[in-house]
This record gives sequence, C-alpha cells and structure tokens, in this order.
Amino acid sequence: MAAAAPANERQLTFSPKGHDLDHNDNFSPDGSILVYDTRETVGPGIEHGETIEKVDIATGVETVLYRPEAIVTGARPAPGIGAVSHSPVAYEVLFIHGPPVTTLGTRGPYGKPNRTGASVPTDGSGTVTWVDHRDIATDRDTLPGAHRGGTHRHEYSADGSRIGFTYDDFLLTNYERSIGYLEPHPDAPEGATHYFALLVPVAPKGTAKAGEIERAWGDSWVGAKGEQRVFIGQVRSANGEDFERAVFMIDVPRSVDITTADAGSATRFPSPPKGVSIRRLTDANTMPGFEPDGILRGSLDGKWIVVTWKPVAAEAGPYEVTVMPAAGGYDISGTAQPLAPAITRLPEQTSTSVRWHPSKNIVFYVDENNGIAAWHVDTGDIDRIVPGDDGPERSRPTVSPDGTQIAYNKAVPTKDAGGNLVQNYEGKDFFQIFIADTGL
Repeated sequence: MAAAAPANERQLTFSPKGHDLDHNDNFSPDGSILVYDTRETVGPGIEHGETIEKVDIATGVETVLYRPEAIVTGARPAPGIGAVSHSPVAYEVLFIHGPPVTTLGTRGPYGKPNRTGASVPTDGSGTVTWVDHRDIATDRDTLPGAHRGGTHRHEYSADGSRIGFTYDDFLLTNYERSIGYLEPHPDAPEGATHYFALLVPVAPKGTAKAGEIERAWGDSWVGAKGEQRVFIGQVRSANGEDFERAVFMIDVPRSVDITTADAGSATRFPSPPKGVSIRRLTDANTMPGFEPDGILRGSLDGKWIVVTWKPVAAEAGPYEVTVMPAAGGYDISGTAQPLAPAITRLPEQTSTSVRWHPSKNIVFYVDENNGIAAWHVDTGDIDRIVPGDDGPERSRPTVSPDGTQIAYNKAVPTKDAGGNLVQNYEGKDFFQIFIADTGL
C-alpha cells in the first residue's frame, strides 16, 4: 500500500494522462488555476503533446484549452505542443506549437528549430493566436521581426510586456542554442502579434575565441519589467582551448528599439537590437569544482539571482545553491576582469530546480530528502513545507503569485473511471499535479 501523503500535500489531478508543469509559470494571476501540457501520454516528449489544459485548484476540474485540429504521432510527429506558461496579467496562456499537420510537406515534422509560440485564452474557446513568425526563405533576407527556427520555453516578464525564450536556428545549423525576446509591435510580421529579436550573439560552433559564448540557455527574467535576463553561457576558457560555463546577465533597457535588430539571412546569423549589452557575472573561481546548471532564477525586485551548481564531473546533482547580486560583473564587449561576486550558499544540497517567493527573499526548492523546503536567504533559516519521503520524486515546482501555494509534479499510480490501473505509452506512471500551502 502506498504511503499516505503528508498532511500539507494534496493531489490535484487524477485523470489518466500526463500533467507536466515543465518548470514554467503555471498559475493564473489570481492563483485559482494551474496550466499544464499532456506530453508523455501517447509518445515521448513535447512532439507527442496533444493538449494544453487547466485545472481548477478549488474543484480539481480539468479543462482542455487547446487541441490541434489534426495530430500525427510516430516517427514524424506534428504539430507537438507543450511547455505552457500562464500570462501574469491576462487570462491567456503561451506555449510551444510545432508545425500544423497541413504544413508537414513543406515544414517537416516537429523539431527544436521548427516551432513557434502560440497563445489561447483560458475560457476554453480554443481560439489560437500566433505570437511569433517563422521565415526560412533563403533567396532574400529574413523578414524583419521574424525568426528562422524555433522558439522554446516562452516566459512572460512579470508585467507581461516582454517574452523571453531560448532559440534554435534552422538556416545556420553551425550555431548552437541562443536566447531572444519578443515584444508586441505594430510592425510585427503578418500573422504574428510580436516582433522577434535575438539577445545573445553566439559564435559559430568551434570558432569562439577566449571569452566568447558558443551556447546560451537556462535563462529567465530578473525583475518585473523584462529589462534583465540571466542565463548560462558556454564560453571559451582563457587558455583558448577548453570551454567552461558561466553566469551572464543581459541588460535590455526599455529604451531599446526592438526594430533595430537584424533578422539575418541564409548566410548571416541574427543580431540583437542596439542598446542591448551582456555582463559576465561568474568564472571558474566563483564555485571551484562546480558549474551552473538548470534554470537560473531572478528575484522580482531585480536585486538577486539564485543559481544551481552541479559538480563539473557529474551528469547531474546533487546540486549546490547560491544567491548572488544581479548587479556587477563586466561588459563582455570590453576587457575581461577578475570576478568575485558576493554569494550566499544554501547550507544543504538539493536535488532539483529552485523558485523565488514573489515578494520575499525566500527560495523554494526540492530538498535532498525529496521534500519541499523554503530557504530564508537573509537569516539562513529553512522551513520544511512538505516533509521528505522515499516516494515518487517531487519535481518542477511552481509558485503562486502571492507566494502562499507551491505546486509540483509526482509520477504516481493512476486509475481510470473503471478503477483499472493505467500507465503511459512507456508503461510508466503518469505525472500528476500536487499542491501545498507554503505558510509564507
């Protein structure tokens, strides 16, 4: 018999399908619903995600928000939908949308450089809006405001004015993953609501000089207005041969005109708009023996960054966690300088991702005993919100806008309406959503 859930933990979803929170911002502005995708139900990954859904936290009622008109599974899946986030200011959600089935002949199947952002309201109408525009023409320059590949893990800024994402290019495959942003704009390409711009100009694979970035990921907004975005960069070491990971900060002032970005061409990689700059915040001496990993997180007041670090020689954790100032570092367009950021270190190891309290200097995390904990950074105190156990792993935590609730995933035995045990395409338990009060 399965162990009873801790007193402060409540299972929210029960239907026989996946309910993946995917490390996103899943709560509605009023904290009444959570949104998720249903990947890993009929096949692997987002490419086999078939619906975007919401669950009412008070009633547990699950509602489909969007399902494509046609779906293809198997070796050439389409469209593939998932990685949903809720707008912080409106009742609409944003998610990855791969190629519609009607475009398979021209676009091909789902892939990292073959996807865009789509949005639907949470009223269940299913009316889809295309957020960005994909243009892979090779006989001319890319349309201004369009991209030429795939946008991923879309994240609204807290005021809803900008959307950040990771980006994979289709036309120039000798460039690794980078980072970009979107703004609503009257000059957005036809059919899209937002204008695209690259933020991190990565060097082609294998060509970076000392200090240059070849890959960028693990990004999120710092502050509420979308003016700073922190990320992990794979950067050429000072010896000109090896690579190392470092924490970087993109500064994107409100004065930046997104239309000054270059969308690129079949032979020219996109470049950022004028006024964007990048600071390097850490080097190999910041946490000797460790490198940043996962998704970095910024506080809503714009002052702090929380970083998860894994041992350099390890594939994954256990992780160390530090908080460091968002200010400081040096502009990568200038001369490299010694870095010695003031860091505060969590006094225990963790097993997974971290999230900020929206209004307090508190970091939530899954602790080394598989419990949910809250670290008071200023005092060092730790609250055990959900005690640890040896049951299914707790993962993908997401925090309500007022900080009073935390939701997360657990893969647990699931039964259908007839009481029969049901599992996913791989014979594994489905991800269900659990929720707990933080008391904070």
